Amino acid sequence: MVRIVGPQMTCTGTLITDELVLTAHHCMVERGARGEFTTKMVRPEDVNVELGGDYLPWGEIGVYAIVAPPCGEAGGAGDVAVLVLERKLVGIATLPARLDGPPTVGEVLDPVGFGRCALSDDGIKRKFRAGGLVRAITGETIEMTASICPGDSGGPLIAHGGHEVVGVVSLSAMDGDDRTRAMSVMARIDAYRSVLSHARLIADGIDPSDLPPLSCSP
Repeated sequence: MVRIVGPQMTCTGTLITDELVLTAHHCMVERGARGEFTTKMVRPEDVNVELGGDYLPWGEIGVYAIVAPPCGEAGGAGDVAVLVLERKLVGIATLPARLDGPPTVGEVLDPVGFGRCALSDDGIKRKFRAGGLVRAITGETIEMTASICPGDSGGPLIAHGGHEVVGVVSLSAMDGDDRTRAMSVMARIDAYRSVLSHARLIADGIDPSDLPPLSCSP
């Protein structure tokens, strides 16, 4: 897991290959005058990816391209983005994305993030949050109860007891206490395989302008 630092917010991401970082779409858009999400993407050169899970990163790397569907900027359905890094990261563990189908109702999932709640008693570092059972599945989202703090957005939702990423943290009710588990909505990544496919092609050298536009159809 990595911490993503943008011009207006910080989020969490997952290194799913040696040059692709999975995160949330709403983390990659500009904010309006009142803090509202817009549809305009931030510039890749304005985003940094911090490496390491402790209080201070041991390194950082820039972003070459940001790939996201034309929806999801406010969270929920379509809230998936992939960052193509400026170069490959050698010798760093990755977490595979599970794309062959969604989790099942009743499956246990665990979120991870670099967020910090108002009542948190320590600083910013990678934390494994209290997850729980999947309560419902829609065509593009996962609904469950979880402990989420600001800054966890974009973080991985991991199948309990394994290492596969099945979704990203998108929306959650938060009360300032990182021990509170509340209703949360996570974005399914299997519904947006095309986002990951586009990012892979760009990482392999294809010019983004040569690719067909992405859609919001799951």
